[in-house]
Amino acid sequence: MSLVEKVRAALTSTDGRIDAEDLVQRLESLAKFLRLVDPYLPDAELVAAHTLVERAGNRLALSRDHTVVALAGSTGSGKSSLFNALARLKLSPVGVRRPTTGAAHACVWGPLEPANRLLDWVGVLPRQRFIRESALDGDDEAALRGLVLLDLPDFDSIERSHRLEVDRLLGLVDEIIWVVDPQKYGDRILHQAYLSQFSTHAGVTIVVLNQADRLSTQDTETVLGDLRRLLEEDGLSGAPVLATSAKQPGMLAELRGTLEKTVADRQAALRRLAGDLESVSVPLTEMIGPPAAEDEVDRATVRQLTDALAASAGVNAVADAAAGSYRHRAAASTGWPVLRGLRKLRADPLHRLHMSDKPPTDSVSTDIVPRTSLPEADAAQKSAIGLSVRAVAGRAAAPLPPIWAPALAAASRSRLGDLPDALDRAVAKTDVGANRTPLWWRGVGLLQWLFVAAAIFGLGWLLSGYGVRVLGLPELHHPKVGEVPLPTLLLLGGLLGGVLLWLLLKPLVEWGARRARARAEQQLRAGVTEVAREYVVAPVREVLNAYAQAREALTTVRSE
Repeated sequence: MSLVEKVRAALTSTDGRIDAEDLVQRLESLAKFLRLVDPYLPDAELVAAHTLVERAGNRLALSRDHTVVALAGSTGSGKSSLFNALARLKLSPVGVRRPTTGAAHACVWGPLEPANRLLDWVGVLPRQRFIRESALDGDDEAALRGLVLLDLPDFDSIERSHRLEVDRLLGLVDEIIWVVDPQKYGDRILHQAYLSQFSTHAGVTIVVLNQADRLSTQDTETVLGDLRRLLEEDGLSGAPVLATSAKQPGMLAELRGTLEKTVADRQAALRRLAGDLESVSVPLTEMIGPPAAEDEVDRATVRQLTDALAASAGVNAVADAAAGSYRHRAAASTGWPVLRGLRKLRADPLHRLHMSDKPPTDSVSTDIVPRTSLPEADAAQKSAIGLSVRAVAGRAAAPLPPIWAPALAAASRSRLGDLPDALDRAVAKTDVGANRTPLWWRGVGLLQWLFVAAAIFGLGWLLSGYGVRVLGLPELHHPKVGEVPLPTLLLLGGLLGGVLLWLLLKPLVEWGARRARARAEQQLRAGVTEVAREYVVAPVREVLNAYAQAREALTTVRSE
């Protein structure tokens, strides 16, 4: 059964003083908050909240018909005597030697069996459990039916195990009655180590000045006034302050009446949980500041990171190779055909880098992408990447409380080891235009072949004329264009036309190479940016997203 289901099954109060549904929502929000921040914040800072979530589910799932009230006090305060007087039985040993006992005693008003599971959870030994079942026929005891009264060990015991037991039980009970005596009601340990720590639990705290029968009426009022002043300094100004004496039953009437009202209300467990929620949420609030500005991670900081990654990935070298490849392929397509064969002897610059001629596809592919031949990043480039990654984490952490900075730094570095392969793969998969053939290249190439054909035709015509003369046949009369024979014009025109055409096109090729370089650099930087977002920014934004959700959950926890 989940925490919320336990609480919903247990909370049936309709008196309106503690809204059960609101408490359910706040506990659920606290559990959600812990799930969100557990991977990122130190465990030591969340122990109290985890303990509360677990304890709340266990306590409310056990019994709301019983109210667990603890008597806590120092040695000699008369705590055990008061316990026996309230129970009207001699149940807890009374003594002045330290320590008297290290185990809590419990008195249950009503049948013991229904309360056993609750006492098992609290940790009271079976032999230390007593009942007031036999006296419930009387009206004076029936009003306390459902009360589970505990007599705790002394919180100032010389035995460390006793003090630890007190601290453990104080974290489990529904209501606490602090028993002080006229001599030590201002004890520093009591106020600093205990009462001030329960400042959010005034609704489930009662302070009794025991052994008040030793004081006059005026002295009692003076001591009670001073005790209220001290409690106000402890943050417990709303806690009831009563005068009691175990030796005079009449001085227990007010305390018994307060206990009867507490038992009848059945609100102590809810008030205790509400106080615990408030107490736990105070330090948690210091971990959650203003909303995180996620967009700040995606601007200048990511651009700086992209620049560093682009330098490491050899983007400039690939862009230069793309420009060189454009020139190489342009010369092979539009250059003088006679010299194109020599061009093939030189490798394409992109091929030297093992860049693929195949354009990337949008569909998911399982094909292995071969590594490029780009050199590994040098020390300066690696340092620049490290600085840029830290800048991303630092920028994201700037508006957040300092406790989140380590989590953001760790998130930004979480995939650094995969960056080199990811960058190489991104570069290898980028379409840098190696397979593009502009339409005008084909037109110019065709024109170049026409020039070659003209030169060959003219050469053949001239050779045929020489052949005729060598054979002694009638001389051929070549047509002329002006003073130049047409075959000679065709030969020289074809040769010079191809060379001039290539020279005239070189500025256009250079312009196209610059465009090819810019296009390749843009595509490569886009790929590098995606790697930066996936391997550095995305883990950081996961932390920021958890922070935003945790902040929202904590707002619900703090709502009252």
